[in-house]
Amino acid sequence: MPDVTIAIAGREFAVGCQEGEEHFLQAAAKMLSTEAEALAAQTGRLPESRMLLMAGLMLADRTAGAEDQLRAAETRISRLEAELAQLKAKPAPPPEKVEVPVIPQAVGDTLAEIAARAEALADAVEEKAAG
Repeated sequence: MPDVTIAIAGREFAVGCQEGEEHFLQAAAKMLSTEAEALAAQTGRLPESRMLLMAGLMLADRTAGAEDQLRAAETRISRLEAELAQLKAKPAPPPEKVEVPVIPQAVGDTLAEIAARAEALADAVEEKAAG
């Protein structure tokens, strides 16, 4: 079991931990130290036991809030997953029928005939204007 020296609000403590968990202990000590330093800045010098108690309570309060948020998020995820499963279970809606108007061939032929007559008239007008 490795011994790790941690610093909390400028005070050092020797603590034992499981092999490989030194990093987690250092991270936890840093969080506790941050809270303890904030307390010391607000209230001045506190007895060590009171400082650690208050810092621990502040972290516990923050943790409880985070757990509440986590539970709310998990509830929302469960509700959304159930809604998604329900939507996936529904049959697909029937395809929408889209009607595209078709111009009858006779209309196209008539328009082509009118265009040909207009061109013939334009040619006739040009010949008269030139001559």
